[in-house]
This record gives sequence, structure tokens and C-alpha cells, in this order.
Amino acid sequence: MLDKPKSRKIAAALAFAGAAAPIGAGLHKFYVGQPLWGILYLLLSMTPIPRVACAIEGIWYLTQDADEFDLKFNDGVVSTVKVISKPEAVNPDQISAVAEAVRQLDQLRADGLLSEYEFEQKRRQLLDRIA
Repeated sequence: MLDKPKSRKIAAALAFAGAAAPIGAGLHKFYVGQPLWGILYLLLSMTPIPRVACAIEGIWYLTQDADEFDLKFNDGVVSTVKVISKPEAVNPDQISAVAEAVRQLDQLRADGLLSEYEFEQKRRQLLDRIA
């Protein structure tokens, strides 16, 4: 469970469960990796404070964008799978122009006018034009 990305829906369900039953208050905090907050919620579970907070956080989890949730609770690892579309036809003239530009960059690197780092950055920029 620790190596899998956390789900917004499960976090929201645990938060709503904590709002409905005082014994479940704070379980969502343990799930999203905030154990100190989870312990505080459990300690205050006989008061209405964590129940109200759980309801608010449940709504907050559901209204968050998936990327925003991943950034906050999954260390920025995106859990959604992006579909790669079929590549479009590439203009051969464009490929020739980029190839020639890369050759010129390589010559500048060989002459000592570009560092290896600068060459790699420029090369990637040129190759990104093709994709």
C-alpha cells in the first residue's frame, strides 16, 4: 500500500466516514501520509471538531484536480495514465533542417565553443520540434 499512489476517492471516502462516525475520524490523514494529524483527530474524536474537519476535507479532496492531489499527497507522481495519440505525419524538410542544425551544433561542440551541457540542451530543443 505504501508504494501505490494514493487515490482521491479513497481519501474522500475515509474523510466522510470520519465525519459520519467519530471512531473513524482521522483515518484519511493516515491514508494520505499525515499520521500526526491522524493522531490529533483521534484524540479529539469525542468533540465535533474533527467530524466537521473530515467533512470539509472530504469535499476538498473531491474538488481537487487529480494533478493537484498527486502533487500534494503522492510526491508529485502522477497516477493518471496519459493516452499517447497516433503520431502525425512529419515533414521531411523539417527533419532535414533539424538534422543539419544538430550537425552544426556538434561542430560547435567539437570546436570548443559549446559545452557538453549546452549542446545537449540545444539538441533536445531541436528534437522537440520534430515531435
